[in-house]
Amino acid sequence: MGSDAPRPALTVDVVVERLAALDERIDSVSRAREQPITVTAVTKGFAADVIRVAADAGFSAVGENYAQELLGKVDTLDALGERRPTVEFIGRLQSNKVRQLVDVVDLWASVDRPSLVAEIAKRAPGARILVQVNSTGEDGKGGCALGDTAALVERAREAGLDVAGLMTVGPTGEPPEAARPGFEAVRRLVDELGLEVCSMGMSGDIEVAVAAGSTNVRVGTALFGSRA
Repeated sequence: MGSDAPRPALTVDVVVERLAALDERIDSVSRAREQPITVTAVTKGFAADVIRVAADAGFSAVGENYAQELLGKVDTLDALGERRPTVEFIGRLQSNKVRQLVDVVDLWASVDRPSLVAEIAKRAPGARILVQVNSTGEDGKGGCALGDTAALVERAREAGLDVAGLMTVGPTGEPPEAARPGFEAVRRLVDELGLEVCSMGMSGDIEVAVAAGSTNVRVGTALFGSRA
């Protein structure tokens, strides 16, 4: 089959089957835990119709990374009516994009600097957010430094935002186990700051993230296949 051959249509049954496999991966390292682990279906980079497939498969939350792409999917979201999943913005966000997204985003999951806190508080008072932590120290990666996290959480709270928890991403181009120290450090911060959500882990490092204490994993390719 050539690389230009059309890919088979993504069906609800296929996604449900992949979700069952994902649940098995999570259960393999979380059976002793009482706190449930939620899955955000990462629909970024996929056609808008994948959001409908995710909703039909039972997902209550989808994740998007790019403002313009998300805005192009608004009609699909609105058409779902009461079945519309909540939208989590999980990518690096420019402050000047907040105004465009206030009517679409339900959870701002990549808040990593005071200027973004101020803009969200101005445009969406009381909004629910996650503070993103750069737990790997990589240059150019989104997230505030581990040592700056408590201060940013406090600043967001003082601005009237609902800080639900922290989010982090494992190291780029490294094996899954390399993410463990950063994941464990973020989990400790979640506990120290009295937060609820610890969002970490993607398709490739779910087991490490869950073992370290993740309460939410963000999964795209393991559910929907490779992006075009």
